[in-house]
Amino acid sequence: MTDAGRGCRTVRAVIGVWRWRRNPLRRATDRCEAWTALVSLLLMAVAAPALGWVCGTLTDTALQRTVREQRARLHATTAVVVRLAPGASRLVTDPEAAGERGPRASVVARWRAPDGTVRSGTVTTWSRSVRSGSRVEIWTGPDGRAAQRPMDAPAARTHAVLAGVGVALLAAGLVEGGRRLAVRSMTRRRYARIDRAWAETGPDWGRTGTGN
Repeated sequence: MTDAGRGCRTVRAVIGVWRWRRNPLRRATDRCEAWTALVSLLLMAVAAPALGWVCGTLTDTALQRTVREQRARLHATTAVVVRLAPGASRLVTDPEAAGERGPRASVVARWRAPDGTVRSGTVTTWSRSVRSGSRVEIWTGPDGRAAQRPMDAPAARTHAVLAGVGVALLAAGLVEGGRRLAVRSMTRRRYARIDRAWAETGPDWGRTGTGN
C-alpha cells in the first residue's frame, strides 16, 4: 500500500472514531485508537515533510560544498585524441547525459599539465568525435593527471531533493508502521480482556432467570 493510501486510512480512522465519541458503546480503546491515529496523521503531515526538508537542505549544502571544492581543485583542459583505448567501446552509463553528449568512450589522449609538461594517458570522454586528432575536454588534478569530471551544481541539487523526498517517505512509513503496531497491541489487549470476562461469566451463561 502507498503512503497516500495509508494516510487516507488514518484519516478515516480518526473520522470514524470521532463520530463515535458520544456513542454509549464507545470503549476506552476506541479513544486511544483515535488519539493514536490523530498523532500519526499530524506526524505524517507535518513532521515527515519537515524532516525531509531538513535532510534535503543539509545534503544540498554538503554536496554544493563538494562541488565548489572539486571545481577549485580540478582544471578543465583540452586533450588531443591519439587513438581509442585498447578494447574500448562506447558505453552508455548515464541516459540523461548520453542524450545530451552521446555515450562515453575511453581514448588514449595527450594534453598539457598546468605546469606546461606534456602528459598522456587513457581518459574517458563524452565527445561525439573520438577520431585520432580530435580535441576533447578533460579534467586534470593539480599534478596534471587525468581526473573524473566533477559534479555540477544542478546534479547535486537533484540528488539532495531525492534524498529529502526519500527521508520524508521513510519517516511517514515508520510513523504508519508504529501506528499499526500500537493499534494491534490495543486490539490484542482488548481481546484478552474479553476472553477473561467470558471465562468468568461463561459457565453461568443462560442460567439467569431459569429458577435454578
